[in-house]
Amino acid sequence: MRKSVIAALLCGSMFAYSSAAVAQEPAAEAQAEPTEPDPSDAAADAAIAAAEPVDELQAKIELLQAQVEALQEALEGVKAAQVKATPSWKGAPQLLDKEAGWSFKPRGRLMYDLGYVGGPNGYSNPGLGFSNEVRRARLGVEGTVPGNFGYKLELDFAPGEVEFTDAFLSHTRGPWEFIVGQHNNFQSLEELTSSLHSSFIERAAFTDAFGFERRVGVSAQYAKGKFIAQAGLFSDNISDLNSVGDDNNSWSMDGRLVFAPMMGANQLHFAVSAHQRELNDAGSSVRYRQRPLVHTTDVRFADTGTISGVDSETGLGLEAAGIFGPFYAAGEAYWQKVRRNGDDPTFFGSYVDVGYFFTGETRGYKGGKFDRVKVKKGFDKDGFGSLGVNLRWDYLDLEDKGFLGGTQNAFQASLNWKPTDFLLFGLNAAHILYDDAAIAETDGDRDYSVNVAGMRAQVDF
Repeated sequence: MRKSVIAALLCGSMFAYSSAAVAQEPAAEAQAEPTEPDPSDAAADAAIAAAEPVDELQAKIELLQAQVEALQEALEGVKAAQVKATPSWKGAPQLLDKEAGWSFKPRGRLMYDLGYVGGPNGYSNPGLGFSNEVRRARLGVEGTVPGNFGYKLELDFAPGEVEFTDAFLSHTRGPWEFIVGQHNNFQSLEELTSSLHSSFIERAAFTDAFGFERRVGVSAQYAKGKFIAQAGLFSDNISDLNSVGDDNNSWSMDGRLVFAPMMGANQLHFAVSAHQRELNDAGSSVRYRQRPLVHTTDVRFADTGTISGVDSETGLGLEAAGIFGPFYAAGEAYWQKVRRNGDDPTFFGSYVDVGYFFTGETRGYKGGKFDRVKVKKGFDKDGFGSLGVNLRWDYLDLEDKGFLGGTQNAFQASLNWKPTDFLLFGLNAAHILYDDAAIAETDGDRDYSVNVAGMRAQVDF
């Protein structure tokens, strides 16, 4: 029994030893160092080695992309600067920087006139018959500066010596415009409409007879929708201020109200203007006279002569006009009262004219005055240009309170051809009836008629 137990214990011990030995064999194998490189380590090294050039290439690509973007941005800047430096065309070369608010544009006009004026029987004057002149030869500039300011300077070389026409600074703020310098002083539709856009070679007689002109002053205009209100305080024309000097203390107040509604596609215009001028030291006399509807002569058949002892002038004007497709009509009436030591005469001028474009254009209108006619199909587009005819009755009465300056009753016709927007050739003809004319016939008769013709060639930019 005892021998059996001992044998069993010996057998168990041997089994336990064998199991432990077997269990230790894998550990020993794990701890044994490999005799050859592990293939997995080589693959990892290869992946790392391959990744390094890829990362370097990606970095180069990103750098190139950044450089391309920088170049594109620089090119956009160059393009923007080039646009600012490259003139656009708006009737003339124009430099414009909208962002900064700067602009610069040259401007000019040239008008060459031929004229013929008949005379009363027996009256001889070098100004009668055929004559010609450069009516206007202007050069100038206009533009804007930052802050909604503008400028315009224009000189006229036609009179033989340089004269200022427009010379002012302006500022716009919403519907308001403020001007300081020499500019038009709101006296009539005919006067405010540029000579470039007039339907006849010369404006209606009363505008020149009553001395309408640009003057130095300050003015304000409010324009919104159908309404325009204009008012200003003025002294005198630059040339008169310079020639007379300190003795010229004249001043004037001028105002104008415009109502310009649309009636369907048709433009209407109604306006009233008022004017008060105090002559003061510069002038105690005035003189109202007018040429026979062309400027190529200095002969005046209507002339009040010198009116002395004058303190002031008061003017009142009424305007009406309408544009109906290719047809238009316009008319004005103007009263000029002279206040003086003695009787105060009142003189009068008026006109009515109508026009029609055979080629379908419409007379331009902008800002309370007539504007440029836009040619539908000009020579530059293989067309004929625009062709329009106009008729006018023009009346001037320079007689009142014993002053016999005569009356001028004119019947006019004009034919205007515009090959392009900026060229015009015009023909004018008129038959004028005079009563109590300033110049008499050889038999003393002052009631007679005169025939007049004129032609104009004009270009502007």
